[in-house]
Amino acid sequence: MDLKLTGKLTLVTGSTAGIGLGIATALAAEGVRVIINGRTAARVEEASAQIRKAHPNAQLLPFPLDLSKPEGANEATHKFPELDILVNNLGVYEPKPFEEITDADWEAIIDTNFMSGVRLARHYLPRMRFEDWGRILFISSESAVNIPAEMIHYGVTKTMQVALARGLAETTAGTGVTVNSVLVGPTRSEGVEVFVQDLAKAKNITPAQVEEEFFKTMRPGSLLQRFETPEEVAAMVAFLCSPLASATNGAAIRVEGGVLRTIL
Repeated sequence: MDLKLTGKLTLVTGSTAGIGLGIATALAAEGVRVIINGRTAARVEEASAQIRKAHPNAQLLPFPLDLSKPEGANEATHKFPELDILVNNLGVYEPKPFEEITDADWEAIIDTNFMSGVRLARHYLPRMRFEDWGRILFISSESAVNIPAEMIHYGVTKTMQVALARGLAETTAGTGVTVNSVLVGPTRSEGVEVFVQDLAKAKNITPAQVEEEFFKTMRPGSLLQRFETPEEVAAMVAFLCSPLASATNGAAIRVEGGVLRTIL
């Protein structure tokens, strides 16, 4: 299927690994000019090389910068004053008992997971409305609905993203701009891979056994019963970025392996 995205300019925040890298790769395959973002030049270079290995003609723009801070957003919008597509993927998580989550912890995770998207959308959304076309996506999580007891602060930021996306979508009525969020399920990202490997070593079992145990005890409601791949998430995101998804706006799209049992 031709997603009609050739030549579009896209910023995928946090695109050097995991879901972000998967999204950047999928969009590059569609002829999109993709701004590759990570905290260090080395990570950006490594990710770009990986994408070009799969797609030699990929049009990539390296952009190493920490976008969790206001100055990062200012520099991004100065260097790239206009975009066709903004994918707010940047995010962190940290299992921690609620009573041990400090004010500083809350501020840090909100800055990274939520405010990074707020700052960028505040700049790009009005320009997209003026051009009468654009796509903004927030990569959220099933944790926005099923707030995990082991990292409540993470779940709260994911809920915030869904609410923000819906609110911003309300400002696009009658235009060619859409704003959506994507509820992602447990995914075999770089961080999850390390977690699985470390837990397997600690318990003296195989990574496959760790995965099986995780879905029996932590996510028993999953219909997929395995970790998603970044590519599975990226396929949906690429479609939502395209002109073909013009009727999908203000939605929280579920790509979570059936973890959520609510019908709506």
